[in-house]
Amino acid sequence: MKEKITTLFLFLILHVAYASIGDTSKLSRQDKITDTIPYALDEEEMMDYSDSLISFPAFDLYCGWDTTNIHSAKFNIESLKDSIKEVTLCTTNSCGYSHPFSGKVTSNFGPRKRRFHYGIDIDLETGDDIRAAFDGKVRIAKKSKSYGNVIVIRHSNGLETYYAHLSRLSVGVGDEIFAGDIIGLGGNSGRSHGSHLHFEVRYLGQPINPNEIISFNENRLVSDKLCLSKKTFDYVAAAKKAAAKNYANSKGRKLYLVKKGDTLSGIAKSHGTSVKMICQKNGLKTTGRLRLGQKIKL
Repeated sequence: MKEKITTLFLFLILHVAYASIGDTSKLSRQDKITDTIPYALDEEEMMDYSDSLISFPAFDLYCGWDTTNIHSAKFNIESLKDSIKEVTLCTTNSCGYSHPFSGKVTSNFGPRKRRFHYGIDIDLETGDDIRAAFDGKVRIAKKSKSYGNVIVIRHSNGLETYYAHLSRLSVGVGDEIFAGDIIGLGGNSGRSHGSHLHFEVRYLGQPINPNEIISFNENRLVSDKLCLSKKTFDYVAAAKKAAAKNYANSKGRKLYLVKKGDTLSGIAKSHGTSVKMICQKNGLKTTGRLRLGQKIKL
């Protein structure tokens, strides 16, 4: 009798449990549980998201933070039309400017031989301190084939400053920088002949003549503001002309393939030129060794 009561009690429990679960097959499509749950950011989370974008200088202008490519995408100069874009260099909150390095300018912004030089070269000794010109954040800090060890700092006004041919990088990508901070040491890395600092200023990828912003004789800003217009980029025509000339010259340029037993003096003599001229054209030293199969510009 006791066993029958126990069995009946268990049967009742299972019946109640089954009834409470119900038949899920009768649920409507709207009632069924799905794997995706709609979620909307609340006001506080939206503020946090906005703050994360604000942490990147001039994010509203660039709409991105590229830490791979040295140059940002260039904006269309024609979009300026006849308007003037005013860029503030000095405000009540940030009026700091520090000269990157006080030295003699050895090469200016503009056409240079068969190519256009987009920066200012300042003479220095390897190991000299290089300082950030303005407050900003490091976007690039790496080694490049042409720039050597290079640092690119983006500033809140949309400008980017470049510091190239360094012997050492003292900052990393994402570092907050203040004007006057030591960011690296001068050197001769990359495509460079002699220790110097190659300094560039760009706005949305387009190079700007640093002389329009900085007096390199007095090591100070020319003005608290920079007015950008189509005239600022008049140099583009000269740059294209230099590129076209370089291409035309390269088509008729003679190349000599180094053979076994060749010397610089022997090559120079047989081609009616000098060792000095060959070295200048090829970035060689007079005491340097030639490699078998090396191409020499004559």
